[in-house]
Amino acid sequence: MTEEIDFSKQRAGFVAFVGAPNAGKSTAINQMVGTKVSIVSPKVQTTRTRVLGIMMKGDSQIIFVDTPGIFAPKRRLDRAMVAAAWGGAADADHIVVLVDAKRGICHETQTIINTLKEQKRKAILILNKIDIVDKEALLELTMKLNAEDIFTDTFMVSALKGDGLDHFVDFIVEKLPQGPWLFPEDQVSDMPERLLAAEITREQLYLKLRQELPYSTTVETETWEEKKDGSVKIEQIIYVARDGQKKIILGKGGQQIKAIGAHARKELEEILDCRVHLFLFVKVRDKWSDDPERFNYWGLDYNA
Repeated sequence: MTEEIDFSKQRAGFVAFVGAPNAGKSTAINQMVGTKVSIVSPKVQTTRTRVLGIMMKGDSQIIFVDTPGIFAPKRRLDRAMVAAAWGGAADADHIVVLVDAKRGICHETQTIINTLKEQKRKAILILNKIDIVDKEALLELTMKLNAEDIFTDTFMVSALKGDGLDHFVDFIVEKLPQGPWLFPEDQVSDMPERLLAAEITREQLYLKLRQELPYSTTVETETWEEKKDGSVKIEQIIYVARDGQKKIILGKGGQQIKAIGAHARKELEEILDCRVHLFLFVKVRDKWSDDPERFNYWGLDYNA
């Protein structure tokens, strides 16, 4: 006999994370959800669109909204990313401003604080990377941020190590509105598998090539074929702006792209829990970042 669900005990709500690029939003959310829902790399503005990470804690469902880092936009893609970040925060039940404690109050963080003040919105403060900052500097930074008078609560964490996140989760659970869960109990993200697979490959490109690879590179999943033996055949296209970038990704004798593919395939097999046959192709498309179709693929507003 199936046990009846007591909906009166359920809680569910959206918690949006905003912050400067590379503050550690995606790392924190991946840690709390317990699996990768958003890619991470040392390159700034790695997250390009709003991603939901869904976590269950007892009778509560926390829906974390991972947003692109907020920065001064210069190009159409930048504007669309910043619009996605603020759009992700607009309807959330709670806003979390995550600050890199080592970097302190940078221009981007101050802009976020000023915008929230204009919107007359309160937020929760999370100071990240506290393991690499001395206590005196941390205390001074905390006092400066709390003097802004928009933060209701402050948490100190190391997202990379997972330290301090449990306290935040316990706190936020009590703050969620009562109501039925908004997603199935076993769902961890709203990102389609095809898009997640493309993001995993893009992450490997950034991790392997770092400064050699320009920001203007993207990956799209062209085909996704589920085989009779339970495996998946995935074909992806890596779009670059210039022919020289294509050569960097391919590497001597195709060795670089083989290594990128091998690492991406391994991670995809862990996430999808099946064998993956991954095929990567590199194409030059000089104006891909001005193509409305590419924006639509990521769920970004071309006219932002």
